[in-house]
Amino acid sequence: MAHVELRPLDDDDLDAVFEMMRDQDAVAMEAFTADDPDDRAAFDAWIARERDAEDVALFVVTEKGGFAGTAAAFSVDEDREVSFWIARHAWGRGVATEALRLLISREPIRPLYARVASHNAAAIAVLERNGFAEVSRQRAFAPGLGREVQELLYTLVPVLDGI
Repeated sequence: MAHVELRPLDDDDLDAVFEMMRDQDAVAMEAFTADDPDDRAAFDAWIARERDAEDVALFVVTEKGGFAGTAAAFSVDEDREVSFWIARHAWGRGVATEALRLLISREPIRPLYARVASHNAAAIAVLERNGFAEVSRQRAFAPGLGREVQELLYTLVPVLDGI
């Protein structure tokens, strides 16, 4: 696996993030996406809100120094959640697994949660390799698919010393 790092999001990254989040195959896997992934004005407004929010930690994932995706920690109601989105050119090489591991190591708040569409086997595998376990399922509307799908809620399982 190539060298993976997290770094703060820069203005120069916005075009790459926008293009990554428009990839139709990725949108279908992610499912819970923007209503219109091609709407640049909506993307710019969303990313500006995320960057300005005090409870959002938003990072660029790099592989060998080049753009490979994004990873974030944020709050939903009282819960702390994580997410990751990896660009197609970085799929299948462990980049997502390492990016999530790095994100978890930077995020001090526990419990930590993640949500994933039940059909996204790759993201489920990344979560489980990083110590997350499924805790619930519910039906939710997925804009990326234009229909309801099963959304899984995962939580980071604490490691008990000596066991």
